[in-house]
Amino acid sequence: MNKIVVGLSGGVDSSAAAAILHHQGYEVIGLTLWLMKGKGQCCSEGMIDAAYICEQLGVPHHIVDIRDVFQTNIIDYLVDGYSTGITPLPCSQCNKTVKFGPMLQYARENLECDRIATGHYARIQHDPATGRYQLLRAFDRNKDQSYFLYDLSQELLAGSVFPLGELQKSETRRLADEYKLKTADKPESQDLCLVESNGSMRAFLDKYLAPKKGDIVDTSGKILGEHDGVHHYTIGQRKGIGIAAAEPLYVIALDAVNNRVIVGDRTKVTEPECTVERVNWVSIAEPSTPILAEVQIRYRSTPVPVTVIPLENSRVRLVFDEPQFSITPGQAAVWYEGEKVLGGGIIEQTVNSEQ
Repeated sequence: MNKIVVGLSGGVDSSAAAAILHHQGYEVIGLTLWLMKGKGQCCSEGMIDAAYICEQLGVPHHIVDIRDVFQTNIIDYLVDGYSTGITPLPCSQCNKTVKFGPMLQYARENLECDRIATGHYARIQHDPATGRYQLLRAFDRNKDQSYFLYDLSQELLAGSVFPLGELQKSETRRLADEYKLKTADKPESQDLCLVESNGSMRAFLDKYLAPKKGDIVDTSGKILGEHDGVHHYTIGQRKGIGIAAAEPLYVIALDAVNNRVIVGDRTKVTEPECTVERVNWVSIAEPSTPILAEVQIRYRSTPVPVTVIPLENSRVRLVFDEPQFSITPGQAAVWYEGEKVLGGGIIEQTVNSEQ
């Protein structure tokens, strides 16, 4: 019961999580997933630093090669999504299918251990009244990562521990320095791992998707300019469109079938509702009637009041109290009750895209 496997990326957060548990008396086993080649915290550099941390703590370190899983579930998923005109969010998909699932499976099958820990900023608690494991925001709201963890199943939540959930980031740094960890002063990754590894999302996508010139049009179909691939654009984008106009233009739709980027003024990118697919109910069981909540439609967006209306086939309709700007198909919508994650899913359609 005192054994725990800690996922180590080579960053300060996962290093501190391992050190905290080690100093609390747990039998820590380090585990690093080999996701891809190249630079970055989850790549070659990260594996080296993770191995060094395990050496510092005097604990074993395992490296599991899951590059094929990462290729299928993340790289192919991203490329396919961008090619069809959506903007996929890889992190929640990665957490469930690439990180937590494989880590817990490896721990059980190879290390005789039923618990894993990571350096994520979030909290888990068990509700004895319902028997469900609840996912809560971290104490440090600036670092809270519950948005990216909404898709974790009850089984994965039951087997996971987040040692940093009640810490401020400054406390994590202080503890890493106190434990003299090699990664104590390591800068944080500011981008997706694929962006960090390739320099930009555009550079990453250009490795897989060839340029394909097409028209930039307004809502009436009038040609305003030319683009070199719909995968270079996202809903709500204003900068980098390359068209001079009397008022700011935003990307309001991506028509991959006809290879068109459709632009308009800000009002055209503001919607009163949307549908969400692939919904995972986290802290509560799926309701049979509408519920009131607060929702984030992007990681850094402000939570706003919403009515969540359950639909068939793991879908919901979100009706916002106030219309929202830049609702982007492929991104995650996650709804909360206070600190508690109720559920989340992938934005499917807005009102305009359904018409």
